[in-house]
Amino acid sequence: MEFDRIRRLPPYTLGVVTQLMTEARRQGEDIINLGMGNPDLATPEHIVAKLTEAAQKPKNHRYSVSRGIPKLRLALCDWYKKNYDVDLDFDEEVIATMGAKEGFSHLLLAATQPGDVVFVQNPTYPIHLFAPIIAGSDVRAIRTDPENDFFENLERATKSIWPRPKLLILSFPNNPTGQIVTLDFFQRVIDFAREHQIGVIHDFAYADLYFEGERPPSILQIKGAKEIAVEFYSLSKSYNMPGWRVGFCAGNREMIQALKKIKSYLDYGMFQPIQIAATVALNGPQKYVREIIDIYRERRDALCEGLQRIGWEIPKPRASMFVWAKIPEAFQKMDSLEFSKFLLKEAKVAVSPGIGFGDAGEGYVRFALVENEKRIRQAVRGIKGAFQKHEK
Repeated sequence: MEFDRIRRLPPYTLGVVTQLMTEARRQGEDIINLGMGNPDLATPEHIVAKLTEAAQKPKNHRYSVSRGIPKLRLALCDWYKKNYDVDLDFDEEVIATMGAKEGFSHLLLAATQPGDVVFVQNPTYPIHLFAPIIAGSDVRAIRTDPENDFFENLERATKSIWPRPKLLILSFPNNPTGQIVTLDFFQRVIDFAREHQIGVIHDFAYADLYFEGERPPSILQIKGAKEIAVEFYSLSKSYNMPGWRVGFCAGNREMIQALKKIKSYLDYGMFQPIQIAATVALNGPQKYVREIIDIYRERRDALCEGLQRIGWEIPKPRASMFVWAKIPEAFQKMDSLEFSKFLLKEAKVAVSPGIGFGDAGEGYVRFALVENEKRIRQAVRGIKGAFQKHEK
C-alpha cells in the first residue's frame, strides 16, 4: 500500500545518528548522548507528590477536558501576567495541549489546507517543518542565520510567491541555535504580519532557559499581537517534565478556538492528575526553575570552555539547552552528518547534525546539555582524542 501523506515527509536525518548510537551501545560501547534534547533531571518532588496524591482519587481517573481543566488554564494566565504583564482570557485565549508538539501539529492541521503557504525559520526545530507538510501545506524556508537579514528575506519571499502566505512560524530562544531576539524584533514581526495579513505562531518552549541578560520576551507582549498571533509554551524543560506532555497555546481567539474544536474530535485531554500537578508547578515555588537554569549554565560552561581549550572555538549561547557549534575548519570538508558520524565513531559522542534542522544548518552540529558535568568533560576528552588522531 502507498500513503501519500507519509511519502511527502522528508527523511528524518536526526534519526540516523540515533540509530548508529543505539547499535554501538548494543555492542557494549559507552556513547555519551548529547544528541536528543531529552532532559535528564528529575521533576521537582512537590510536583510528583501532587501527581501521586491526585492519582489516588478515583474521580480523577475519568475522561478529562480536552482543552485543559480551568485551574490549569488560569494558572497559565497568572504565569503570563506575572512574567510578561500579558492579560489572557483563560476561557477564550488559552488551551492546554499534550505537549507543545502535539498542539502545534494539530493547530497546523486545523488552520491550513493543502496548497496554503507557510513560512518557517531556517534552521528550525524539525516539527516546525514537518507539521505543515503533514497538513498538506506548501512550506517556504526563511533563513535566520546571522549572515542573513531575516526581514529582507521575509519581504522578498512574500513578494515572490503566490498564493499569499497564511502563517509564519517562529521560535525564540531558538532550537537549535539558542538565538534570542528583542521586543523590537517582535514588533517588526507583528507589523509585517498585520500588513500582509499573515498569522504568526511562536514556539516559546525555552522561555525560562536563559543564562545572562534580560528575560527573553514573549511575542504576546506586543500590543495587538493577539489579533494575529499565538504562542506555545511547555513545562517540559522549565520544570523537567518532558514525559508528562504538558503544553499550552495562548493568544489569538480564532486560532485557539480552531485548535479547541479539532482537539475535541481527537482526544479527551491529559490524564487529570497530570493536569492537577501541572497547576501546582505553575502556581508553586519557582526556585526549582532557577535551580534547573543554573545546572544548564554549568553544563554549557563546561562544554564550551572545554572545547575552546582544545581549539574548537564555540560561542556560549545565552539561552536554551543547546550549543550550536560550527564544524572546525580542519573538518569542513565533511558535511554535518559525516562529521556527526565521525564524532560518534572516534570520540564516542553523539551529536545532532545541523542539516537535520534545515539546509541553513549545514556546517554545524548541535550539542544537547543532557548529561552531567562529569560526562560532558569525558565527552570533551573523547573529542580531543579524536581530533589528535585525525591530525596524524
